[in-house]
Amino acid sequence: MTEQIIYGVEGESDEFKAAVASAQATFKYFWRELSWEARRIVKGLDMAAVKMSFPIESDDPEVPSVENMWVSEIEFDGQSITGVLMNEPSWATSFKAWEPVTLPLALLNDWMYVRQGHVYGGFTVDAIRAAMHEDERLEHDEAWGMDFGEPGLVEVVPAAEGQQPWLLSRTLNRAQDHQTLAVLECTEHPMALNMRDKIEEGVSAQPQVARDPDDEGWLMLHREVLAGNYTVVDALLRHGADPLLPNGNGQTSLALAGMAGWPRILALLEGQSAH
Repeated sequence: MTEQIIYGVEGESDEFKAAVASAQATFKYFWRELSWEARRIVKGLDMAAVKMSFPIESDDPEVPSVENMWVSEIEFDGQSITGVLMNEPSWATSFKAWEPVTLPLALLNDWMYVRQGHVYGGFTVDAIRAAMHEDERLEHDEAWGMDFGEPGLVEVVPAAEGQQPWLLSRTLNRAQDHQTLAVLECTEHPMALNMRDKIEEGVSAQPQVARDPDDEGWLMLHREVLAGNYTVVDALLRHGADPLLPNGNGQTSLALAGMAGWPRILALLEGQSAH
């Protein structure tokens, strides 16, 4: 990401608001990718960041009520997003560049990760790019040094090698979008499939991993549910993880699955908790 050229929008059009809503609806795929990136010895992402709406308190009518800025080094606990602010604010002067920030999930404006130069997410960026003339869009893309794809279409996860990309409209309002998202919600991350046997062996050998909370009061189950990792959740449940035990924030795994929007995992948890 570059700070050489900064693009913004005047106000928030309905189109831009729809892009924000799409980013919020698909944030779970960003967090799932980061859950696996944390496991990688050799990192697979060029960058990963979220854009947050920072509230501004001012009596000046010329000052906006929020300033949208990118944040990197992301952590997520099911309620709040924590990271490092990537640029110096223009209006939200109580925040400083390269300092830690924590904001509620509701203030998420966009998300984006980049793998081998290709962008996934970036719904509001796409809205901005779509409004540009072709030469301006080219300048924008060259400044960022990334492949954003065709304007109007967004990818949220990489396609398997040899398969067509999973293309969504920016507003997620097509029947095809709903069908694609339904498939993606039931599609495991490739690393989960590759590590299935290793995960099973590890939990079988050390069942306390499934049952004991960490120093923050979280079970491994809580974290894997939040990230949408069905294979890992299934293994943990079969080795004694309690779906009704709350984490340090008071959230059960059932609550986290519902909040994050993983219906297949929610059904798995509900079936286990009914036993």
